[in-house]
Amino acid sequence: MNVAIIQQRLNTYQCKTPLDEENAIKEITQEVALMALARANFFRVAAFHGGTALRILYGLQRFSEDLDFALQQPNEHFKWSQYFDTIDNELKNYGYQAEFQDRSNADQNIKKAFLKDNSIGKVLILHYPNAFHHMKKIRIKLEIDINPPSGAQSELRYLDYPLPFSVRAQTLPSSFSGKIHALLCRNYMKGRDWYDFIWYVAMKTDINYPLLSSALYQTGSWARQSLEINKPWILSALEQKILAIDWQQAVQDVSRFLKPNEQKSLELWHQDFFMSLLQKL
Repeated sequence: MNVAIIQQRLNTYQCKTPLDEENAIKEITQEVALMALARANFFRVAAFHGGTALRILYGLQRFSEDLDFALQQPNEHFKWSQYFDTIDNELKNYGYQAEFQDRSNADQNIKKAFLKDNSIGKVLILHYPNAFHHMKKIRIKLEIDINPPSGAQSELRYLDYPLPFSVRAQTLPSSFSGKIHALLCRNYMKGRDWYDFIWYVAMKTDINYPLLSSALYQTGSWARQSLEINKPWILSALEQKILAIDWQQAVQDVSRFLKPNEQKSLELWHQDFFMSLLQKL
């Protein structure tokens, strides 16, 4: 087993709190799972996107729980189970004893699976062993859209941990469009979405308008409506959303995914701050 590789990676995080250490172990596990998927040729049919993609591929300064993907072409017969053996074998090489659950519903476009493990913490040297041993199992959700909206663009990105491999990922404009759709249409508030929004704006990310139009037409509050999706429409829709958000609740959602030195910036989270970001979009 290559447990030493996991230990060395964990040491680089220089965790300051038990939550830091838990998040770091989850992220390392995500990277091993991504490599396993790559070796199973998963990225010939799917693209990586979402908060974890931003974190691992572009250095977003927040941790993330889920691995989100979209098929390149719709396929109603997709099943997560075809990849479980490969992921399991790779994880075993690094000291994991994982279990998998396919929680997909036949009538839903988003197929879900869960990877769980409670063994890796027992073979690592931890800074906060008591806290880790009392926490629940490492739990990582895998989600894939098997009927994604049209218009997404993707590219190959390269990673080198735990070994070199490549993933197909949505381009930043496509990923940003998916995030705007989530901000406008998610039926619950998720502070992490707004943290990502800040990052996209700071990066001066373009918007993939055809993808956003397709996504809005497919699902959400404007489904099946013929809309002209342009910058003024997006600014107006986001403004209405910003005015309706409970920003204290948003801060509570995102704070556990940030390192201590990031927490201070959350004091800025209020309507005026996010309205000012719209002017930079």
